[in-house]
Amino acid sequence: MPKFKRMQDLELAGRRLLIREDLNVPVREGVVTSDARIRAALPTLRMALERGAEVIVLSHLGRPQEGQFDPALSLAPVAARLGELLGQTVPLLPGIEAAATAEGPIALLENTRFLTGEAANDDALAERLASLGDIFVMDAFAVAHRAQASTEGVARHASLACAGPLLAHELEALAKALEKPARPLVAIVGGAKVSTKLNVLDSLAALADCIIVGGGIANTFAAAAGLPIGASLHEASLKANASQVADKVEVPVPVDWMVGKRPGPDERAVLRLADQVADDEAILDIGPETARRFKARLADAGTILWNGPVGVFEFDQFGEGTRHIAEGIAESNAFSIAGGGDTLAAIEKYGVRDGISCISTGGGAFLEFVEGKSLPGVAVLEAL
Repeated sequence: MPKFKRMQDLELAGRRLLIREDLNVPVREGVVTSDARIRAALPTLRMALERGAEVIVLSHLGRPQEGQFDPALSLAPVAARLGELLGQTVPLLPGIEAAATAEGPIALLENTRFLTGEAANDDALAERLASLGDIFVMDAFAVAHRAQASTEGVARHASLACAGPLLAHELEALAKALEKPARPLVAIVGGAKVSTKLNVLDSLAALADCIIVGGGIANTFAAAAGLPIGASLHEASLKANASQVADKVEVPVPVDWMVGKRPGPDERAVLRLADQVADDEAILDIGPETARRFKARLADAGTILWNGPVGVFEFDQFGEGTRHIAEGIAESNAFSIAGGGDTLAAIEKYGVRDGISCISTGGGAFLEFVEGKSLPGVAVLEAL
């Protein structure tokens, strides 16, 4: 577990806090469509306000062209939703100059990725950001793996830098799951490509007792096991890598699938046994018997790590596998931690939030921590 100063241990009254959160939420037509990450930040922000601090919140949204304002990626809808949840107005500050003279208990600085030098971790920008507060609070685990001006650079230039409660909680949960896990440890790794999660699969192979794979990753493992996968998304060049993982740790192979011609809201889901997928069919979810078996594994687990759905759950007819996984985790007595954008969406869709021990806001950071990599946004706090 990393060692660093914590916000809750500091004197906050009368201080101005610059708090980096991850409020990168989906927005459609100017309205936040999922506020899970905003809600995750609320305890930190409320603690700061209740203890007499003034707060300026930093966050990014999407991937704008750096240095250019893009109204479609403005944090205005986020400021509005944050204000609703806090029960007070949260002004949106258009830039650093406005933030320097801002008054009031809390405000949100416009998208940090509009600032030239953010991605490059420019020292001059980091120093300007640090000048906005008496204390910098890193509370955004989801971007802790990025060395940027608003995550790593600002901490180096701040008079005082510390970890926020949300960041500390997520790191503690991951440490508990990885360092001395209750056995058996079952990991669920879903997603489109083995290549994007090959390192985490290799790391988990040395740690987990069982890895359940889903999505295109499962298709690659199925092909490596000699099963027909038809027109399914997979990476043929990585079948050998999949086999190497399966040689180190148990990776249960599905016994049935739900298939279709292509993913879509009106596509009919067809049940196939694992060895009966036709050449023109695509695997889009695990089948009911496989879901039952996987759910039984989760019931017996001591620790569960979940990153990624096991099917195209956006469409209900291909979401039953992910629903069973989500419900199985929630019903299990295991210590469970779930992370990643699609995983958060599945948790919201199936209403299992209360049954999961820790929901991590991180996707890439979650995976890099599991791989054993140093996270720049955390390492800088340890070094101070």
